[in-house]
Amino acid sequence: MSEHNGNLLSVNDLRTYFQTEDGIVKAVDGISFELKRGETLGIVGESGSGKSVANLSVMRLIQEPPGKIVSGDIVFDGIDVRKLPIDDVRKIRGKRMAMIFQDPMTSLNPFLKISTQLMEVTQLHLGHTKQQAYEHAVEMLRKVEIPAPEKRVDGYPHEFSGGMRQRVMIAMALSCEPELLIADEPTTALDVTIQAQILELIKGLKDEFGTSVILITHDLGVVAGMTDKIIVMYAGKIFESAPTRELFAQPANPYTKGLLKSVPDPAHEHGAPLYQIPGLPPDVAHLPPGCPFAERCDRAKDICTKEFPPFVQINEKHHSLCHFAKEVYAASGGE
Repeated sequence: MSEHNGNLLSVNDLRTYFQTEDGIVKAVDGISFELKRGETLGIVGESGSGKSVANLSVMRLIQEPPGKIVSGDIVFDGIDVRKLPIDDVRKIRGKRMAMIFQDPMTSLNPFLKISTQLMEVTQLHLGHTKQQAYEHAVEMLRKVEIPAPEKRVDGYPHEFSGGMRQRVMIAMALSCEPELLIADEPTTALDVTIQAQILELIKGLKDEFGTSVILITHDLGVVAGMTDKIIVMYAGKIFESAPTRELFAQPANPYTKGLLKSVPDPAHEHGAPLYQIPGLPPDVAHLPPGCPFAERCDRAKDICTKEFPPFVQINEKHHSLCHFAKEVYAASGGE
């Protein structure tokens, strides 16, 4: 183990706020987590929970203004990324840490050939000549299983299907063999067959390169077989963190239980209505006192609407933000 306790990434008390006409939006409000080398972390939660903003903060991609990382440490391999000059961040970003964005069509330049966009990364970060970069681009398309890569490499983004564009994005992100890969809902808008292929591809490439992965999604089904541990986010806070298997078997937070119940179950009888968590996520610019989930929670008591819940330690690796975390855990089958 290194002096960083084997952690490639340590995020501590990260807060990212946005100044809006409605007031200050606390998109990420005091989250902390760690990621070891070769580990896969899933970050789940409904839209607007702060998942993407947290990871854009890690990459130092928050647009200022209106956004601002107001406090916290983002330590990547012993370097506090938050304190680095932006030119030094650019040397790391794309080379040692990379991100697959949610929508490949808006991430790829529609006017440039795929080869040009792939070559730029390795010419910038690896010092490749034009010829080396071109050959590397073809090889990366082959790695992400794009057929006839020698021909497709000179195509334009609009000539590729959604699934193929996502593969191009993965090829671009992995071109420099980064130590950290952040995948922001990489399978959104793809059909389930392509979704499974993309996830399998990320898993295979992770094993090949030894990359640490952060997988952001609103779908707990996606992270089930992909991750070592999971963080559940809601209203800019971490509501639960646990090893993946334990979180699925014994959740200790009513919000996590609601998300798990929302996953379609093939065992349900035909015609049975799908479960959905009642209500809507709160306005993070005007959060109510007490627990942000209280109005939607089926076991909320008076204390939940008045006092912000504690972050309860269930065991060494399992924590839950809930006044009744231990009772919820016990009811889920825990000790």
